[in-house]
Amino acid sequence: MKQVLAVLSLLLLVACSKNDSINNCNYLLNLGVNVTVNLNLPQYSQLQFTGNSVYIANQGNGGIIVINAGSNLRAWDASDPNHPPSTCSVMQIVGANAKCSCADENEYSLFIGSSVGSSLPCGLKEYRVTPLGNNSYSITN
Repeated sequence: MKQVLAVLSLLLLVACSKNDSINNCNYLLNLGVNVTVNLNLPQYSQLQFTGNSVYIANQGNGGIIVINAGSNLRAWDASDPNHPPSTCSVMQIVGANAKCSCADENEYSLFIGSSVGSSLPCGLKEYRVTPLGNNSYSITN
């Protein structure tokens, strides 16, 4: 019985080891986000249609990108999670994707938040979108 416990303890210790050099998804800070989006306002009216997105500055790490994903809105931090914050890590909207302007040009789907074309360790940082009624939504973390 003691041998079984010793083996289980050893397995638990090995399973809990962590290697941050392989998967470092700690570039983005957990900054407070609190913005209301009203689709009746001109700057957000394009969000009434599936596949359209808008950029909202001065929120999160590099602004926020909001997309109409069909049945709901989704909001993502506009800073590339696979780069330390810099001018090139703030992403631009390219159709239904977001792309950084750094040398590797990482690209992500705004519908699901994962990388497009290449496998990257970190997906986009998502924010909570809550319907408020009257075509308004609250975006928070």
